[in-house]
Amino acid sequence: MDSSLIVQYGPALLRGFGVTILCWAAGCAIGLVLGFALMLLRQLPIRPLQALIRAYIEIIRGTPFLIQLFLLYSGGPSIGLRLEATTAGILGLGLYGSAYFAEIFRAGYQSVPKGQVEAALSLGMSYGAILRRVIVPGMLVSTLPAIVNMMAILTKETVVLSIITVPELMYEMQTMAAETFATFETILGMALFYWLLVEVVSRLGRRLEARVTRFLSHSSNARA
Repeated sequence: MDSSLIVQYGPALLRGFGVTILCWAAGCAIGLVLGFALMLLRQLPIRPLQALIRAYIEIIRGTPFLIQLFLLYSGGPSIGLRLEATTAGILGLGLYGSAYFAEIFRAGYQSVPKGQVEAALSLGMSYGAILRRVIVPGMLVSTLPAIVNMMAILTKETVVLSIITVPELMYEMQTMAAETFATFETILGMALFYWLLVEVVSRLGRRLEARVTRFLSHSSNARA
């Protein structure tokens, strides 16, 4: 590998990596919040709303992320929605992730024993208190592995953002390859960067899962 390429393109690649992390982190945040909101709305006994949310989830999960990104970025202006490339990339990742997170949260919601919710209701707790102190803690234990896995998947989906000229890692790598014809170095460098990001996400997820489990265990012992 030519070390001069690292000196010449290193700063640009690091900037691209930073944009990748920004898009991924912001997209995950939007996806988590929107997915949780969709799960809660889906619990309401309003059939048209449930059907609408279910249709949204199935459409997002059933179509490629690339097509969704093109529709958002290139098709948005036709309905008055004009977004910069990076903004469109973040929003696209958030919408894409929200459908999967909504299903993860729905499974976690259903895994909480109904007896716990009924017991909380019998104590006169409000739905907000039950959600915060009974449902969400129970959901976290069962859904954290799936959430971390989905977040790792979204790191790899960021490569698609280069298609709409988001200056993330893939975009900078393509620029480097086009200018130097260093295809091997480009592919190897890109693989190492994404492996590093996924590894960090996985390790943080395992650490968070251990902390949540330990915290809930201490809380249960304290109540006992």
